Amino acid sequence: MGKGGGCVPSKKKLPKPTTIVHESPPESTSNTTGRPDPSKNLKLFIVFYSMYGHVEGLARRMKMGVDAVDGVEAVLFRVPETLSDGALAQMRAPPKDDSIPVIGSPADLVSADGFLFGFPTRYGCMAAQMKAFFDSTGQLWREQKLSGKPAGFFVSTGTQGGGQETTAWTAITQLAHHGMLFVPIGYTFGSGMFKMDSIRGGSPYGAGVFAGDGTREASEMELALAEHQGKYMAAVIKKLARG
Repeated sequence: MGKGGGCVPSKKKLPKPTTIVHESPPESTSNTTGRPDPSKNLKLFIVFYSMYGHVEGLARRMKMGVDAVDGVEAVLFRVPETLSDGALAQMRAPPKDDSIPVIGSPADLVSADGFLFGFPTRYGCMAAQMKAFFDSTGQLWREQKLSGKPAGFFVSTGTQGGGQETTAWTAITQLAHHGMLFVPIGYTFGSGMFKMDSIRGGSPYGAGVFAGDGTREASEMELALAEHQGKYMAAVIKKLARG
């Protein structure tokens, strides 16, 4: 302050303002959109249990349908067997083809973009082996890791009134608790769904085969329906992936 109370400018030089340069963060190479990477094939897991080979036959033909759709790849898995070798021998179950692996862990399901689950009927419900596998997915259910993923069913029954529809229908509860999307085939197979001149498994819920006493093989119509379901589900997965 001067004698007169006026302000005297300071002779000290003020420091120059510092220029702050904001660097842009490096671009992330990871996919953070939550959508599948378009450069990679979408994966459809065909997970099944088959004691006498009828469901397996449908699964193999189903894979052909999936793989025919560009950008989608089918992967076959068995669920673990719960019966002993002795019990299977008494039931005259043939040995399983080792070229189809047993799914390693329920956590493996997370990497799939969609599912087709196949199983034989046991009194109108899925076989115990498949139910045991679903029962082992509790941690996935707790974290809702499978929510929003589409899934369908295909079945095998011994007789025409043995559960072609109810076996799939009663399995929907497994999907509901996981928050998954049930995808039936409806009547998208066209005229093949209305043919009455021969025995044919399958329903609007999904492909199916009549096993009879175990000696009957799947007809070409039943296999064609399975192939159609594979193509249909692959197309649904692609639509969902596009968002």
